[in-house]
Amino acid sequence: MPRPTFLVAEPEPEQALSARKLLLETFKFNVITAHTEIETVDLLHLFPRIDAIILHCGIPNFDAEKIIQIVKTATPELPVIALTPTEREYAWADHIVQSHDPQELLQLVHRLFGDPRKHPPPQDS
Repeated sequence: MPRPTFLVAEPEPEQALSARKLLLETFKFNVITAHTEIETVDLLHLFPRIDAIILHCGIPNFDAEKIIQIVKTATPELPVIALTPTEREYAWADHIVQSHDPQELLQLVHRLFGDPRKHPPPQDS
């Protein structure tokens, strides 16, 4: 069983990898990261086997609602998880998670996609 792959759009960290990317990869999820609206849309086209999009809705100069609507219009079956630092609702998002609660995000992706750590990779013969 291939590990789920997420496209994560979030602000670019100043000096290192993002904590969200490290958390998801530690739990054996594949993560592709975007830092702008254009990069998010471009990566979605470059990697058609993405299992979900996780959008941090607090990125400066990033219209999360517009990106969510574009994604859901083009691929309505693709789950969109909106990470928000506020109580704002995003009508087109499938799930809304507080951006400051990594455990809430992890619980959601485990509920939606299972725990990849419980499925060992296939052995070479």
